[in-house]
Amino acid sequence: MNQKVKSGIEILDEFFEEIKELDNVDSSIAESLSQLYKQGKLTDANVKNMLQNLRESNENKG
Repeated sequence: MNQKVKSGIEILDEFFEEIKELDNVDSSIAESLSQLYKQGKLTDANVKNMLQNLRESNENKG
């Protein structure tokens, strides 16, 4: 019973550090979300903008 209880911040830090390694996760989305989190800019508006930019980028490639 000597397990350390992680704080919410520790859990989020760990999740966004490891998100790129999860199965069936788009690497560009995972990287972008991780960067937004690290920059303290993980907001609804920023995520929507990031997803729109990725969509446009993918459309330009294909």
